[in-house]
Amino acid sequence: MDHITTAGNAKPATKTRWYKQLYFWVLTAIVIGILVGWLAPTAGIAMEPIGTTFVNSMKMLIGPIVFLTIVGGIASVADLKKVGMTGLKALTYFQIGTICAMVFGLVAINLFRLGDGVNADASSIKTSDSAAKLIDAGQHQEWWQFLTHIIPNSIVGPFVEGDILQIIFIAVVFGIALNAMGKVGAPVLDGIQRLTGVMFKILSFIMKAAPLGAFGAMAFAVGKYGVSSLTSMGGLIALFYVTSILFIVVVLGAVMAFLKLNIFSMMRHLKEEYMLILGTSTAEPALPGLMRKLEHAGVKKETVGLVVPTGYSFNLDGAAIYLSLAALYIAQATNTDLSIGQQLGLLAVMLLTSKGAAGVAGGGFIALTATLTTIGTIPAAGIMLIFGIDKFMSECRAIVNFTGNAVATLFIAWWDRTLDADRARRVFAGEIVEPMPTEDPAHTDDVADLDEDLAEYGHHAPKHQAEANATSTTDRRPAYSETV
Repeated sequence: MDHITTAGNAKPATKTRWYKQLYFWVLTAIVIGILVGWLAPTAGIAMEPIGTTFVNSMKMLIGPIVFLTIVGGIASVADLKKVGMTGLKALTYFQIGTICAMVFGLVAINLFRLGDGVNADASSIKTSDSAAKLIDAGQHQEWWQFLTHIIPNSIVGPFVEGDILQIIFIAVVFGIALNAMGKVGAPVLDGIQRLTGVMFKILSFIMKAAPLGAFGAMAFAVGKYGVSSLTSMGGLIALFYVTSILFIVVVLGAVMAFLKLNIFSMMRHLKEEYMLILGTSTAEPALPGLMRKLEHAGVKKETVGLVVPTGYSFNLDGAAIYLSLAALYIAQATNTDLSIGQQLGLLAVMLLTSKGAAGVAGGGFIALTATLTTIGTIPAAGIMLIFGIDKFMSECRAIVNFTGNAVATLFIAWWDRTLDADRARRVFAGEIVEPMPTEDPAHTDDVADLDEDLAEYGHHAPKHQAEANATSTTDRRPAYSETV
């Protein structure tokens, strides 16, 4: 975000030159990774630890950042009913968005029917060991399990396992309890907000290695899977990409137009996050940056803290398109005829099974298998027909999921009548704007350092004058609201 922090008198902000920005170096690393994986596959495969180490280091921060942001947002609001209504509105929007995405997928595969002529015999399809485990997990996946899964067995477990849904549950309960304590809980809230700054400081350190992580992940992907598998299933991959692009432009673009915002300006503003997703094939490393940029664009902190993490589990537009396309492709390839009514029934089941696999490794295949098992008419072993090309669609899924969550957060903020659309428009256009009141933390000197680090992350910040950094602690605004 074009983020500035005022601490006394600050010098005018200047944008970082393009060749010094993170997205340029990540994009360069991706290109180099593709070349290494293509020209030297063995060397590319050997780069896997570099990519996985970076992604794991980012995932390490996701849980604490989500927890601290949600707790800080809920504990600092005066009316908890508004938080509850925001959550209900978000879940309603998520379901509508998921339905639209699935309908897009169903229409696309019905129009082009790429599975016709494959004539696959489900009984003769060989299943690999890795796929067999996913199929088994999907066959034992019940639609209601995501409800019981939300409540963790321990407080520490979700942070160790990286289970976002359970972390959200703990954070909401903790935030409500802290809010109910009033001024007694103010020192704890102050500590929560200071810890949030620490987490983003750590984030700024890790982000310096983003180009290296993108290089390792891309070199491994190309080296291991190559480009030869694109030829046999190129039609399905192309259809998925085209359908996803149309969904972003038509559906998400229409939502942004309704908000009097431009989808392409927003995407350009989030270019650093898109480069991370493209390089790592997952949207998780981009979550912290999205939260900070949306807050700076005029969305209230509590709205961002609640909607964005929840959307990462419940608002998966890209996964929804993929599930509907894949299920109908398998049906066509195995000569399983489905009526319109059966396809709508398939969509209804997917709305539930997709939530059941949220946040689980191989969740897309587990959700697909659970859907096929529940319907009973499409052979679950048919997922082997698309198992080999899943990697080539993961980046697109993650990008659509990420874009859908950004748009969802803006829409929910508008629904709550808290969106500053004019500010968002200016921020997305690249203008330098004053920070939001909630962006002023307790330690202005710490934030100066954080902003300088995040300038490489696409957050263009001015350096503070020495006298501003020397401001005494007693003059600083408390990090908590007296009306808690």
